[in-house]
Amino acid sequence: MIHFVMLISRQGKVRLTKWYSPFSAKDKTRTTREVSAMVLSRQQKQCNFLDWRDLKIIYKRYASLYFIACVDTTDNELIVLETIHHFVEVLDRYFGNVCELDLIFNFHKAYHILDELMMAGELQEPSKKTILRVTAAQDALMEGNGDSKNVPDLKYEI
Repeated sequence: MIHFVMLISRQGKVRLTKWYSPFSAKDKTRTTREVSAMVLSRQQKQCNFLDWRDLKIIYKRYASLYFIACVDTTDNELIVLETIHHFVEVLDRYFGNVCELDLIFNFHKAYHILDELMMAGELQEPSKKTILRVTAAQDALMEGNGDSKNVPDLKYEI
C-alpha cells in the first residue's frame, strides 16, 4: 500500500502531497522534511529505493521534479516505479509535455488526475485513456458547459 505521494522540486519545494495513511500535521511536516532531505542528498547514479523507518521510499526524478512514494517494505518496488511512471505519462498527455509550472498553476488538476489514478493508496485505474476522458469531462463541467457527454475523446492523443 502506498502511504503517501510527494512531488518535490530540486530546490526542495513541495509541489504536491497526497496522504493515504493517517499522519498528524506535525508528523506530515517532519516526514516531508526528512524524506525530501534524504532524496535530495542522493547522487543521481544511486538506487531509487530507500529504507525509511519501517517503510520504503521509492522515487524517480523527471526533469526538475522528484516523484516520491512511500510504501510498505513488502511491496514490489518495480510496480511502484511503474505507477509513478504511469502518473507522469498521464500528466504529460494532459498538459502536453508537463513542467513544474503546470503543476504550480494547475495543482487542482494534478490532484484530480492522481485521485483518478489511485484510491486509498492502491492503483484504481490503469487506463490512461479513461483517466484522460474523466478529466476532460471534469474540465467541461468546470468550464460551465454542464454536459460532460459532449466531451470529445480526441482532446488528448493516446
